[in-house]
Amino acid sequence: MHRLEKICIEKGMRMTEQRRVIARVLSESDDHPDVEEIHRRATEIDPRISIATVYRTMRLFEDAGVVERHDFQDGRSRYEEASERHHDHLIDLKSGEVIEFVNEEIERLQKKIAEEHGYRLVAHRLELYGVPLKKGE
Repeated sequence: MHRLEKICIEKGMRMTEQRRVIARVLSESDDHPDVEEIHRRATEIDPRISIATVYRTMRLFEDAGVVERHDFQDGRSRYEEASERHHDHLIDLKSGEVIEFVNEEIERLQKKIAEEHGYRLVAHRLELYGVPLKKGE
């Protein structure tokens, strides 16, 4: 049983075979696939899974808090398993690659900014967008 499937069961979700396949696809992903890519990967396992089923399942998983949806300015919602481990994203605008990173200096600065404005930071999401440097830049 894969991580995401276990979490869904622990949350009391009914796991159909198609949901299990979609959960497996997400658990095995090391990227941030969109619905079309999840569907492509899922149909390699079970060709009967429709794109509509993937859309419904992703909405269900998102509402249950087991996946996070990201909109990285490319017009497609991308997904990853919800994680207790915080991380931020750097998106390559040329290739679409999403790089996950953690930077303690950025974390401290965000907390400091919130405090300077009279707030206690409880959550944040940071997305950086860039293009590869040319040699010599």
